[in-house]
Amino acid sequence: MSFFLLIFSNLMRQKTRTGLTVLGISIGITTVVALGIFVNSAKAATEELLRAGGADFAVGRSGSADLTFSTVTEEEIADLEAYDEIEHVSGVLIALSQVGSNPFFFQFGINAEDLEFFEAPLVEGRDLAAGATDEIMLGTGATSELDATVGETIELRDINFTVVGIFQTGATTLDGGSLVPLAVVQELERKPGLVTLAYVHTRPGTDIEALAEQIEDDHPNLTTLLDLGDVGDVDQGIEILDAVNLGITILAVFIGGIAVMNTMVMAVFERTREFGILRALGWRTRRILQMVLGEALLLCLIAAVFGSVLAVILTQFITLFPVVSAFITPQYDIEIFLRGLAVGVGVALLGAIYPAFRAARLSPAQAIRYE
Repeated sequence: MSFFLLIFSNLMRQKTRTGLTVLGISIGITTVVALGIFVNSAKAATEELLRAGGADFAVGRSGSADLTFSTVTEEEIADLEAYDEIEHVSGVLIALSQVGSNPFFFQFGINAEDLEFFEAPLVEGRDLAAGATDEIMLGTGATSELDATVGETIELRDINFTVVGIFQTGATTLDGGSLVPLAVVQELERKPGLVTLAYVHTRPGTDIEALAEQIEDDHPNLTTLLDLGDVGDVDQGIEILDAVNLGITILAVFIGGIAVMNTMVMAVFERTREFGILRALGWRTRRILQMVLGEALLLCLIAAVFGSVLAVILTQFITLFPVVSAFITPQYDIEIFLRGLAVGVGVALLGAIYPAFRAARLSPAQAIRYE
């Protein structure tokens, strides 16, 4: 019998105990992987917002508690447009409201003239007309969810809007929402003269990083958002999610380690005489250590695979709900699954070190006499 088959057969001696241990560890790994998927998906959605409309970067209010709480004034937009390196600035006010079964339907308030620069490629229909207050453009995701077509009327916050165009940008949040005249959203949100973000389109050849630094030097209350690393200046949510993810990972390793230790300690006690016989047959301490650690590692690797598969199924199920799918598309990055695997290995090592050393230190005579 090969060494691997020996390890596997040892685990199968107590199928119920092994199965329950695998299940417990799998739940922890499922939580770690699923949360990692959602954190990465939220980051991807946020990064899409920063690049919405094909902008080179966005500008928001420094110190905002949340990205949607950022406020930029029309005067500040005019100041930005005064820079020689900037071709155009599109002010967008982001709002949320319930439409149909989706309680978090996005409205992106924008001036019709900004659509020349704000990229929202049309699939059908036309752009918002200048001065119109009863028109709306829907993303392809919103069109599918609301089962709407060009020319139909939809009700948004007790106001009837005519769908004049359908667009597709490839960004989940934008395609799952709508473009609405800025003045209308400002009135509904009671934010006259304010936008959430200013989307900056620079002239060819511009040193974007140097321009961003200059803007922040000239306007200390504003922050430039070039990539995801800058989002912490206007949104603490991503940092909180990262902290929660780390905390749950540590907790999963600790709890899983205890479960593995309990299983392996019981296995070592039950097989004390067996270890004595193996030592008497010439097995070295290292060989005993390898066997016990191998059993724990195989147990946790099975749990890692099972937990990762369960996490994918869980995230796919959750994203069936419009309230989730409107925000994110699951991102199954390889590093998330490697993290789940690392948790499994960490659990195995943490839980098996003591039982392995205890088994290896037994003398053959002492182990054989054990009752």
